[in-house]
Amino acid sequence: MAVETVQRASGRGIWGWMFFDWAAQPFFTVVTTFIFGPYFVSRMAPNPDMGQAAWGYGIAAAGLVIAVLSPVLGSIADQTGPRKPWIAFFAAIKIVSLCLLWLAAPGSNLFLIVLLFSCASVAAEFSTVFNDSMMPRLVPKSEIGRISNVAWGLGYLGGMIALIFVVAMLAGLPQTGKTIVGLDPLFGLDPKLGQDARATGPLSAAWYFVFILPMFFFTPDAVKGIPIGPAVREGLSELKSTLAEVRRRTGIFRFLIARMIYQDGVNALLALGGTFAAAMFHWSITEIGMFGIILNVVAILGCWIAARLDTAMGSKVVVMIALTMLSIATLGIISTGPGYTLFGVLQLSTESTGGLFGTAAEKAYILYGLLIGLAFGPVQASSRSYMARSVTAAESGRYFGIYALAGRATSFLAPFMVATVTLASGSSRLGMSVIILFLAIGMAILIGTPYPADKPKE
Repeated sequence: MAVETVQRASGRGIWGWMFFDWAAQPFFTVVTTFIFGPYFVSRMAPNPDMGQAAWGYGIAAAGLVIAVLSPVLGSIADQTGPRKPWIAFFAAIKIVSLCLLWLAAPGSNLFLIVLLFSCASVAAEFSTVFNDSMMPRLVPKSEIGRISNVAWGLGYLGGMIALIFVVAMLAGLPQTGKTIVGLDPLFGLDPKLGQDARATGPLSAAWYFVFILPMFFFTPDAVKGIPIGPAVREGLSELKSTLAEVRRRTGIFRFLIARMIYQDGVNALLALGGTFAAAMFHWSITEIGMFGIILNVVAILGCWIAARLDTAMGSKVVVMIALTMLSIATLGIISTGPGYTLFGVLQLSTESTGGLFGTAAEKAYILYGLLIGLAFGPVQASSRSYMARSVTAAESGRYFGIYALAGRATSFLAPFMVATVTLASGSSRLGMSVIILFLAIGMAILIGTPYPADKPKE
């Protein structure tokens, strides 16, 4: 069996690729998780439970589209060769959809806003498929875990900076109308109309546009393949054979099944954790934003540690540790309410000390959030490097398409189950408990999976 050798890309090329994560992360940080999502749930919908359900169904719909089309696009990309034109196409969709989130005033059409958010989510994920598939061509396999975790950490740094900007310059406190640093919101934004939260869409779009440019300018792309028409036919044919091939490569198949399940839980936790806290503690945008900043600071540390652990101990060890931490954190979150944690075993004072996170229960929630911050970057970055070490550069497009499928094939299921259990029981806490099941089953399957998942066919 021949050994695949990869010519290391230039420093500018590698940094350009890593800056894609920096460019993409503010959408997930300020729109999906910490600012716009909680605003949608708490202020646009008639009540928080209905808001969580609508948001969950929107995430589920986007996940279904991503699951169906990601492997198709990955296979077509292997035939056409270059990834950058695909990234540019989906970047345009994402940018337009995000800009239109400005329309999400209180009382606006919920369906339209969820549709725009779902379009942005689909475009963001498809762009990531093509960006991830470039990674095996940039560095030797021994360096993949390091650059994957560093890129993810760089993304969280970008997300944190964007979040700090929103909290310090855009988000007005309910009591004063001024930001946390005592300034009037920029551009004359009116927090009473939700303009501070709505502005996160155009802000994320502008950030994304500017910071994906280094990847386009400096990162080497695959050589040109065949024209798009024949590429679609060849790609669809290759997808069919790839799906059959995956079943024979049992290590990769097992890894993909494990990731399909645990990533579903991770996605739901990231998308709904902030909205759950906002509804329970009635947090303002400023408090949600500060919570997000804390998580992102810790996430950068987590990725820095994971980059070294991944090189020294392997991606599988990092993923297992991260999933364990996320399971503990989720259990802690759903066990916490005003005046208690650990399902009431530990009673807490309900008196507020004033200021941000004034009650003891809120501080307990922050502690559980620190575990999430440490783990949610490494679980995704090291899953990515796990896959990259298990395939060749030549097959990376189609296999990262399948990888995206594994991350999204049931991604509608966890949000759907959270939303459905929440509506059926009238309890968002009971709905959130579903996430633990996905994390636990994924871990159980991953334990018996080899690392690397398979010896790549050369």
